[in-house]
Amino acid sequence: MTCRSEMTECTGDPSVITMHDVQKLIAKKDELEAQIKAFYEVLEDQKSIGMDGPLVDIEGYPRTDVDLYQIRTARHNIVCLQNDHKAIMKDIEEALHNLHARDKEKRVKDEVEAQAEALQHNLDLLVPFAKVDAVTPGSPASMSGLQVGDEITAFGSVNSKNFQNLQNIATVVQHSEGRPLSVTVIRDGKSVHLGLTPQRWSGKGLLGCNIIPIKR
Repeated sequence: MTCRSEMTECTGDPSVITMHDVQKLIAKKDELEAQIKAFYEVLEDQKSIGMDGPLVDIEGYPRTDVDLYQIRTARHNIVCLQNDHKAIMKDIEEALHNLHARDKEKRVKDEVEAQAEALQHNLDLLVPFAKVDAVTPGSPASMSGLQVGDEITAFGSVNSKNFQNLQNIATVVQHSEGRPLSVTVIRDGKSVHLGLTPQRWSGKGLLGCNIIPIKR
């Protein structure tokens, strides 16, 4: 047996390292440890000579009570395997580091993308899709604080992303009679949130205001 690395398969590009690669390295490590243990048992069987026991007698002659060839071979293989073990432990450490670094990078990237998506979503919600061009005094719309010129960015569940026509608003109003609706408008360059409750009153409809779509 000659000294060589037991790691015959490279993990390749660290950017594509997988947990399966790490598991293969750990399996190789376990195999090396088993081989080292087996060779130590060989030395144990040779009168527990170990790695440092003398191979000559007190007169300087080769010992005859042990198998010298077997001892030398076992010691040589143990040294080689320990070097391989040290190398593969380094490979495992680097692989885990690369795996964790890539996972951390992915988490950061995902967070940035999620924040960007949320920001874009919020920006989309701030885009006005309709405008108030009339409000009747004493109407539900007037009581809620809605004013002529208000540009609507959200009317209940309706926003610039799902608005198609005024029927969308009419449907929300019809299904919300007697219940407060959250309405967001842009007024004087600022976002204003209002609570509007569609309900019967002395005038026509459930709101008492006129809304027109904003053409883009």
